[in-house]
Amino acid sequence: MAQCTNISGFAALPALERVSPEPAAELGPQPADDALVAAVREGDETAFELLFERHRRSVIRLAYRFFYRREQVEDIVQESFASAYFALGSYRGGQEKSFIAWLTRITVRTCYDALRRAKRTESSLSELDENDTALLSERLRGNGSSEIEKAVISRDLASKLLDRLEPDDRLVLTLLSVADLSVAETAELTGWSVSKVKMRTHRARRALQKVLHRFV
Repeated sequence: MAQCTNISGFAALPALERVSPEPAAELGPQPADDALVAAVREGDETAFELLFERHRRSVIRLAYRFFYRREQVEDIVQESFASAYFALGSYRGGQEKSFIAWLTRITVRTCYDALRRAKRTESSLSELDENDTALLSERLRGNGSSEIEKAVISRDLASKLLDRLEPDDRLVLTLLSVADLSVAETAELTGWSVSKVKMRTHRARRALQKVLHRFV
């Protein structure tokens, strides 16, 4: 059986801070998210600005797990909040876990759509240079396949390697191994079944091993 590859050891990728609401400023009691959503539905645009300011950093943190250039992350933030705004009519308030959980699912779908749109070309932006290749090859030979995740030592190198995976593979590895979510949490965010997440994870780890072993 092939050795499973886990990328949780990406040294330059800090563990994901669990996506959570931004702390309210010391300005006295703040309206709850659901109250702000209700106000937006009544035509109060200022209420949505408050939601944006409250949760934008959480969306930024999540977007940075998938994309590493500032302009890409800014696009994800804009698209995610725009999608949320136009989908507020479908937000079910107390039937959802929370507004931020609902917004997180929208952000994950936005990231996934962006990954699918991206052209998987061997451009200069994603090519490994001589230093990357030499360093990765040295680490792979020294560690062996069971320690293969330790070979990825820089954010830039991690991005270049993940760029070589299919969007589905990159999505599931980012959520499970980089964001350190559980299979159940990943299933909830993607809308996939638990069995599908497990199947995708197995396939994605095999694909990542194939990419890494090109440099052995």
